[in-house]
Amino acid sequence: MGERWTPKSWRHLPIEQVPAYPDAAALGAVETQIASFPPLVFAGEARKLKAALARVGAGEAFLLQGGDCAESFDEHSADNIRDFFRVFLQMAMVLTFAGGSPVVKVGRIAGQFAKPRSSPTETLDGVSLPSYRGDIVNGIGFTDESRVPDPRRQLEAYRQSAATLNLLRAFATGGYANLENAHRWMLGFVKDSPQSSRYQDVAGRMTDALDFMRAIGINPETHPEVRTTDFYTSHEALLLGYEEALTRVDSTTGDWYATSGHMLWIGDRTRQPDHAHVEYARGIKNPIGLKCGPSMKADGLIRLIDMLNPDNEAGRLSLICRFGADKVGDHLPALIRAVEREGRKVVWICDPMHGNTVAAGRYKTRPFERVMQEIEGFFGVHRAEGTFAGGIHLEMTGKDVTECTGGARALTADDLQDRYHTYCDPRLNAEQALEVAFRTAELVKAERSHVERPRLDAAE
Repeated sequence: MGERWTPKSWRHLPIEQVPAYPDAAALGAVETQIASFPPLVFAGEARKLKAALARVGAGEAFLLQGGDCAESFDEHSADNIRDFFRVFLQMAMVLTFAGGSPVVKVGRIAGQFAKPRSSPTETLDGVSLPSYRGDIVNGIGFTDESRVPDPRRQLEAYRQSAATLNLLRAFATGGYANLENAHRWMLGFVKDSPQSSRYQDVAGRMTDALDFMRAIGINPETHPEVRTTDFYTSHEALLLGYEEALTRVDSTTGDWYATSGHMLWIGDRTRQPDHAHVEYARGIKNPIGLKCGPSMKADGLIRLIDMLNPDNEAGRLSLICRFGADKVGDHLPALIRAVEREGRKVVWICDPMHGNTVAAGRYKTRPFERVMQEIEGFFGVHRAEGTFAGGIHLEMTGKDVTECTGGARALTADDLQDRYHTYCDPRLNAEQALEVAFRTAELVKAERSHVERPRLDAAE
C-alpha cells in the first residue's frame, strides 16, 4: 500500500462486497453529480465527536451507538425518525443517570443504506438472483429487475440522508431533547413494562433529581443545555464511490474528511489490510470504527490499528467487537492484551447483535438473553483485564416490531410473524432496546465503581 493517499487511491486495490453495476458511465455520472452536492456533515462536528470518543477511551464517558440494520427508502418518514430519536434519548438518559457516566450518542442513521452479504446470490423456490445489498444499491423485491444495481439510488440515499440529518438537528437543538421530555417518556415505558418493579427505583431517583434541579433554578428556560444534546451519525463505509464523492478538504486544517457521516466503520468482511476499504479509511480524519469478529487475530489487529491510527490519536479508532455470546470470552482477552502491550489508544465497543443471529423457522432472529450475555461477557473480560468497556453498538428501532425473541414480554418464535418488518437483520424493538439500556447501566455503574479512572490529559 503506497504512502501517498488520495480520496481515490482505493481504486487501485482489490475490493470486496462491490456491486456489479451494468453501466459504468452511468455510475461515473452519478458520482460526479454527488461530488458537486453540499456536505452532509462538517469537519468540526467530526472533530468534536473524536474528542468525545477520546473521553470514552479514557473511561470518562460511555458510547451508545445504534439504529437500523439497513435504512429503507420506503420507511423514511418523520414519524419513524422521531420514534427512533425518542427511544435513543431515553436509553441515553438511563445510561447517564443509572450508570453514572456521560453518554456519547451516535446513531446508525442518515447513511446506513448499504449492507455486506455473505453470498453474492440469494435462492428462493429454486430461483437464484443477486443478493439485496441495501437500498442504495438495489431493491429488496425478488425480481430480476429489482436486483440490478442502479447508481441513481445513490442520489435518493443522499437526499434522504440530508432530510434525516435536518430533522435530527432540529430535534437535538430545538427542545425535543429536553431532559424532562425524555424522563416523561421513560416513565411511560416503566409503567407499562412487565419488568416495571425492576425499573421503578431508577425512575424514582431520576424524578427526584429533576425536581431538585428545577428547585434550584436549573431548568430548560435558564439552562439551554438541559433541552439540547449532541447527536452524531455513523454508517458502514461500504460503497466507496459514494464515499469518495463526499470526501472533502476541510478549509480550516487542509485535512480530508468524509462528509457523509460523522463516524464511518469498516466491516468484518472488508477489513483486509491490503484492500480498498482500509486504504480509503486510513486517509480520512473522521473517527473510524473497525469491526472485529472471531477471525480477527491479535497480530492482524495491531497491523490494522497501525494503518488506521498511525499517530496513536485518542478517539480516532474504535474496535467494534462482534463475537457471539459463547465466544467473547475466547477471543476478546487476547486482543485486549495485544493492544495494551503495544500501548495503542482505542475505544472498545460491544456489538452484541451480529454474533447472535439464529434461525427460527423462516425468520432470522436474535434472542434477547444472548444479546445481554454478550454485553455482560464483554464487561466481564474488561473487568478482568483492567480496561474499559467503552460502549455498545445495537441494531434497534423505535417501533414495536417483533424481530428479536425474548425480553420482558418474552416474545417467542411464534410472535415473529406479527410485525417482522426489517429489510435485512432483526432489530431490537423500542421496549427491548430500553431494557438493554437499564441492564447495561448496571454494568457501567459497577465498572465505574471498581476502576479508578485516569484523567485524560488536556493536551490530548
